[in-house]
Formats: sequence, C-alpha cells, structure tokens
Amino acid sequence: MDLRHLKYFLAVAETRNFTQAAANCYVAQSALSQQIARLEKEVGAQLFSRTSRSVRLTAAGELLEPLARRILADVDNAQAALDALAGLRRGRLRLGLMQTRASSFDLVEVMAEYHSKHPGIDFHVVNAPSSEMAAAVLSGALDLAVVGLGPRQVPEGLDHRILAGDPLVLIVPADHALADRDVVHLADLPESHQLIQFTTGTGLRRQVEAAFARAGVEPGRHFQVGQIHDMIRLAARGIGVTVVPRSSVFGAGSLLGSNADSALPYGARALRLADDAAVHNVCAVYDSKRLAPAAAAFLDVMERHAAKGQQEAY
Repeated sequence: MDLRHLKYFLAVAETRNFTQAAANCYVAQSALSQQIARLEKEVGAQLFSRTSRSVRLTAAGELLEPLARRILADVDNAQAALDALAGLRRGRLRLGLMQTRASSFDLVEVMAEYHSKHPGIDFHVVNAPSSEMAAAVLSGALDLAVVGLGPRQVPEGLDHRILAGDPLVLIVPADHALADRDVVHLADLPESHQLIQFTTGTGLRRQVEAAFARAGVEPGRHFQVGQIHDMIRLAARGIGVTVVPRSSVFGAGSLLGSNADSALPYGARALRLADDAAVHNVCAVYDSKRLAPAAAAFLDVMERHAAKGQQEAY
C-alpha cells in the first residue's frame, strides 16, 4: 500500500471535495482521482460515495480513515526516531497548545529554550479545544498536547503529566449582590444570573461545568465567548458573570498585568471560590508507547519550567 495513496485518501476524507483535496496536496485533480481509484482497487472496496453534489465516506472508508491516520503517524514517528540518532538535529514536532495561558510557566519560554537546544526541529503548532487535541494525540495526529484537563478527564489510552493548577475565580460587576464578598459558593448565585462561558470542548469549559455540578446547581442562562479577556470585560460591564483562571486576571500576560495595585475595570470584583477543587488544571498528554524523541525532549523542558514556576509560587 503506497503511503501517498493514504495521504490523498485522508485529504479527500477531510475536505469531502476532490478539487480541494487535490489543491491541498499540490497535484492535479485527475492525478488524485487516479490514485484514489488505485487504492480502492487495492483494498477491494469503494471508499467514497460520490454524487454531483457531495462526497461521503463509505463503510469501508470510515473503517480505513483512523487506520490510515495511525499508519502515517507511525511513519512520522519512525522518521523522528531515526532523526534522534543524529542528536535531534532535524525533524518535526507536532504540538497541541491550549488556548488559555498556564499559570506557573510560560509556553513561549518553553518553546524558546527548546529551540535554542534543538534548532533543527520544526514546530507544527495547533490551537484547539482540549478535547480535540487529546483525541488528536490518541489518533497519532499530534505528538503531544498541553491541555486544560484534569487527570480523570484524560482519555483512556493516553499518559499525562500535571504541569500546573490555576484556581478559578468568579468575576462579577460592581453592583452584583455578591460583590462585597471575598469568597463565594457558586450556589449563592441568583437564579436569574447569566453566565459568560468559554468555548465548548475546552478544558476551562469542562472545569467550570464540573464546579457547578459539585455545587449542585445548573449554570443557568449562558452564552459563549471565544476570548477570556473579553469574558472578563463583559462581566465587568454587567452583561453577566464569568468564571476564569486567576492567572487570566492577575500576573504577567493577564488582563491587569503584573501591577498588584491594578483593579478590574468598572469596579468589577474577582472573587475566590470556596470550592478547593475548582481549578483549571494544565497537563501534558501523550502516548508513552509512541512518544518520539523530539516530543520526549520537549516534555522534559516543560516539566522543568513547571517545577520552577511552582517553586516561585511558594
């Protein structure tokens, strides 16, 4: 089975369009169609159901898709292992990085240190919801990912290392009924509150929903925003309340920056949650059976930065 055939097959499976798949693979559509036809002849089954309006995977195509991804990932890992014999002088590292910043270490600094040690390793970085990136690691599409999931939320089949834990805080406007408190229970929120939530499928969204579940209350009316700083500013303006990692409000790279005397706009308050388990966990997920040397080296750098950040926190 030609690996090129599998790449073309996956390109069509992802785009559901032969023309777009051919463009993505930098080949003529006729050439791509011929290679797909050869693959179908080789496996003895039709892989796509084609009409003038749509392209769909057949049952055989759906069966082949995850296997093809795994095969190509194994090839990449084999190449990475061979590259390791050259002292990590060349290769590629496929990273999934969470959309929120980690509290006790800076991923940009991690990447900078890694690059200084292994300048021949190229980064291929994906930013997506944590659940999607964990699934990509499981399928072999990513080498490792930094996600906002707790240990119990990591998919079966993956290993994980906890890098940081960032307490969640409740942001309320200045005139909110809870604004004069320092510590609050989510169950104390009025039933009429509107909750500003982060993107569906992200680790933060899952941690917030878990905190409400532990409090025994429903999140209530809510709407979704894709930027944490916007969530904080909207809550400050009284459009709703929101729950975010403390590091997104205070500290370097946060809304307020490192100035400890800064205050939230419009007199809004950041209130500590009484629930000690309300933490935005940050962990690295990977498959130890398939971990390429380049990914293992990156994991070591991350752990070193995480340990340093934890020491500075104390």
